[in-house]
Amino acid sequence: MRLFVGLGNPGAKYARNRHNIGFMAVDRIAEDHGFGPWRAKFQGAVSEGRLGTGKVVLLKPETFMNLSGQSVGEALRFYKLDPADVVVFHDEIDLAPGRLKAKAGGGHAGHNGLRSLHAHIGEGYGRVRMGVGHPGHKDAVPHYVLKDFPKADEVWLDDMLRGVSDGAAALAEGDTGRFMNAVALRLNPPRSSKTAPKPEAPPATGAPEPGPEPEARSPLQRLVDRFR
Repeated sequence: MRLFVGLGNPGAKYARNRHNIGFMAVDRIAEDHGFGPWRAKFQGAVSEGRLGTGKVVLLKPETFMNLSGQSVGEALRFYKLDPADVVVFHDEIDLAPGRLKAKAGGGHAGHNGLRSLHAHIGEGYGRVRMGVGHPGHKDAVPHYVLKDFPKADEVWLDDMLRGVSDGAAALAEGDTGRFMNAVALRLNPPRSSKTAPKPEAPPATGAPEPGPEPEARSPLQRLVDRFR
């Protein structure tokens, strides 16, 4: 069994914030893979279903970002899971918009949601880092992540969420490489070549046989040759 956690803040005013991309990811998985209805549990919202052959619980902590670990810790204890059974989807300012990386363990890099998880369950959980870009100065980060995605980001954002959903079963099975491939196919689909190879020229048919080369000798030379 796996616990997939999306990080974000509850309420309509935060729904399209950059900080809520984790909520968006698990919402998309639930919708595409026929998960059950969301219900209140573990100080959050929970939806259960299957990905591949395994059971997966989706969790959106509703404690607000800075206290996310309380909700995740409660769910972990209830299902008797280890931190390695948890995958957390979250915004990542150190990755460019439209970039995504998956990793297991590591530091929280100042992310308040991850900081709270570290305090409650340790650092041995997996995470899917979903790039939203950096505002350029650390003092601007809180305002930046609590702003909605601009219209210009809608295309790559939708592609990333579709890719996460496409690869969710592989991620639940622990196949990070296949998961990343699924995301890459959405963000960078293969393109057909615009220039078709030049066809070979067909062999000539019915071409006239080459004629004799024109006679280069003068009439006098031809007459002399006859008596040689």
